[in-house]
Amino acid sequence: MTAPYPQFKAAACHVAPVFLDSAATAEKAVALIGEAARAGAGLVVFPEGYMPGFPLWVALRAPIHNHDLFKRLASESVRLDGPEIGAVRAAARRHGVLVSLGFSESTEASLGCLWNSNILIGRNGAILNHHRKLVPTFYEKLVWANGDARGLRVTPTEIGRVGMLICGENTNPLARYALMAQGEQVHISTYPPAWPTRPPGESAAYDLKRAIEIRAGAHAFEAKVFNIVCSAVLDGAAKEILCGGDAALADIVERTPAGVSMVLDPTGSHVVEPHQGDEGIVYADIDIAACVEPKQFHDVVGYYNRFDIFHLNVDRTPREPVSFDAPGQTIAARYAADRFDGPDATGLGADTAHPAFGEMTADAPRRGGH
Repeated sequence: MTAPYPQFKAAACHVAPVFLDSAATAEKAVALIGEAARAGAGLVVFPEGYMPGFPLWVALRAPIHNHDLFKRLASESVRLDGPEIGAVRAAARRHGVLVSLGFSESTEASLGCLWNSNILIGRNGAILNHHRKLVPTFYEKLVWANGDARGLRVTPTEIGRVGMLICGENTNPLARYALMAQGEQVHISTYPPAWPTRPPGESAAYDLKRAIEIRAGAHAFEAKVFNIVCSAVLDGAAKEILCGGDAALADIVERTPAGVSMVLDPTGSHVVEPHQGDEGIVYADIDIAACVEPKQFHDVVGYYNRFDIFHLNVDRTPREPVSFDAPGQTIAARYAADRFDGPDATGLGADTAHPAFGEMTADAPRRGGH
């Protein structure tokens, strides 16, 4: 069978959320999906924690001063079967595009246990992959729990084989290799609007833009994939909430290097000019055929490896808080066993999502069992 080399246009939405308002952020995402689709995009990508916004306050104040903001984040964090995700799924189906969405995820098992999550939504509105960040980075540990490997997967789609990692995961060689070894062709990297680690101006202060350039180039070059990088933006409303009128905090926010959005080809070169600063959508035309030639030089999941020396095992078991013995197959078991292996796993041939997420309609999803 002839190997397909899809071509498509990617859209990285370098945008701000409606900070700490998930319903309004969902509305904005729906509008941006429509705008990108009208411009010809086949894949629309949103930043890390886009819904309801990245909790940058954990970098700016001591934890004892952030309880109210955490309560707001917990209240606005969303569930997979909630109306906010449902609105984005409906927009993906309505416009016939794939959507990658970063969000703060909550669960019915706890009011305050949250995950830094990302989902890939298919053209028919089905959730094709659900990834929770494996390890929250630095001060994120004050907000989000460890994820598991349920979503450390590459998804076959009409535009190619898509994988995704969140922010600092893109420096984890084993997580990256796990995606490479599944035949990844399109990699999605999502980032926050900024990443302050020291007062601006200090020599050791973190430069998020430079860190993204290093990480994104490394993965594109090593994996021989297209890397779509999408960072968030801090707007005036978010800055006011974060700083609360404190001039010193405002100065840190203003002078900390902002994130950047870009698209790199399998040689690590820019497909289009990167974008940093104000809101905008970065568009790039992608031809999967460009992934082939560099594989002749070194294919680290093929002949440029020593499988007699190196071995990687990934445990994809979902880490649920409790399991119950009951007749029939549990949702957790179905989720682990066949969620992505069934005949409609890619969402290409059916009009419904996986049973664990319920059916998809043009308006909103029915509540599923997750």
